[in-house]
Amino acid sequence: MKLSNSLIETPPSGLATGGYDRAKLRAGIVHVGVSNFHRSHQAMYLHRLIERGGADDWAIWGVTMGTREPAALHAFRAQDCLYTLTEKAPDGHRTTTVIGSIIGIQSAIADHDLIVARMADPATRIISLTITEGGYGIDPATGRFSGAGDSRIQADLASTASSQSWLGLIVHALLARRDAEAGPITVMSCDNIPENGAVTRDALRTFAASVAPDLVSWIDSQVTFPSSMVDRVTPAMTDEDRQLLASEFDIEDDWAVTCEPFTEWALEDNFANGRPHFESVGVEVVADVHPHERMKLRLANGTHQALCFFGTLVGHTFVHEAIADPDINAMLIRYIDDEAVPSLLPIAGVDLSRWGRTVLARFGNPQIQDPLSRICAGTSDRIPKFLLPVIRDNVEAGRPIGVSAAVIAGWSRYAVGRDEHGGPIAVIDPRRDMIMAGARADVERPGAFLEIEDVFGDLGTKLAFVNAYKTSILALRDSGTRALVASLRQCASS
Repeated sequence: MKLSNSLIETPPSGLATGGYDRAKLRAGIVHVGVSNFHRSHQAMYLHRLIERGGADDWAIWGVTMGTREPAALHAFRAQDCLYTLTEKAPDGHRTTTVIGSIIGIQSAIADHDLIVARMADPATRIISLTITEGGYGIDPATGRFSGAGDSRIQADLASTASSQSWLGLIVHALLARRDAEAGPITVMSCDNIPENGAVTRDALRTFAASVAPDLVSWIDSQVTFPSSMVDRVTPAMTDEDRQLLASEFDIEDDWAVTCEPFTEWALEDNFANGRPHFESVGVEVVADVHPHERMKLRLANGTHQALCFFGTLVGHTFVHEAIADPDINAMLIRYIDDEAVPSLLPIAGVDLSRWGRTVLARFGNPQIQDPLSRICAGTSDRIPKFLLPVIRDNVEAGRPIGVSAAVIAGWSRYAVGRDEHGGPIAVIDPRRDMIMAGARADVERPGAFLEIEDVFGDLGTKLAFVNAYKTSILALRDSGTRALVASLRQCASS
């Protein structure tokens, strides 16, 4: 049976639904980037909120930036924008819910004018984003917006009539909103980047200053950019997941999502025109999200980076396999306790080392089947946000950096494109050619990898980091990955 509104009126046994009348829902949020993560996280929270009652005007209207084929959008509309979300516990227990908080979806390419009109509508009070860490046009070395390397942003900067990127789309919408006097609005990033609210504001203001300079003062007075910390492991669907869904409920869902049971969202209370009552469904609405995001990025995302290259090089396929590896697990505990936690800010009521252990338990969930290749992809966008800040803070404070430096050496070894047995490694990265060239240069001249200024900036000139890195890259060459990781169990490092 195809998932649809009529199906959820009399759902199969064991299939949870919201129990609310979707015909009464109105979109108060336009979301750009209807990813698996968005659907396991923000859309799930809105579903819970609507289910509680009193939030019918906070449903989501989805926007894709051309990454989805028209046939895929048609398939989602054909199932009334419903989808199933299955939480997979470590013991194998599964809980599946039909999520109904998304009530429409359009392509920014095919439906540009309609989306601009919807964003400019007074009923829309929040524009939210999940466009990946690399989607903001930020130079990783400077931390400022440049748009370099993003062809869509560059096209929009070259022509005021163009709006191929999310920036071009939103600037067109804000111009229409300003001219219609439709009221203030919030632009809310839900991506894993430090200070994502400030990054979004900087990108939008800088972009607008180039293509619509008269809009900047309106943005300053009428638009807010709350920062957030978002956390939930959401791997890609597998054929086994689809088969289980079909066998258990006899339903067909082309947009199904699976995830871990854990979820967390800390959100800065900085909204220009009202917001949903997120607190009632477990969101931590706070005055300052920075300590929370720093904890998550450096402990959760940083740990992902710390395990993915070594896990791949020693022959594992999935994250949970790497977590179960005694050498890698002990190395990760060293990273958490000796390097990540000392670089964090205190959070009332939170034991940071214990939170780090929770991360290891979550990532060790064998039901998630999260491939290491997913974590290794796009590293040049991730490492500068998740791991290099840990190294930089610890270098400046004179604290240990040995595990972090070894992880960077593992990245370089991985980026050569061959494993230790000569087998091919598919390096997937927006700066693939640059990264692989640096890694291959490193083979002949250890330390050459750190000269990639687009990634490392001036960190590649810091002697403590360079020396620690060279120690690890030479150990990888002489003794191999397993021996290096095993040695990291014993030293909190140098």
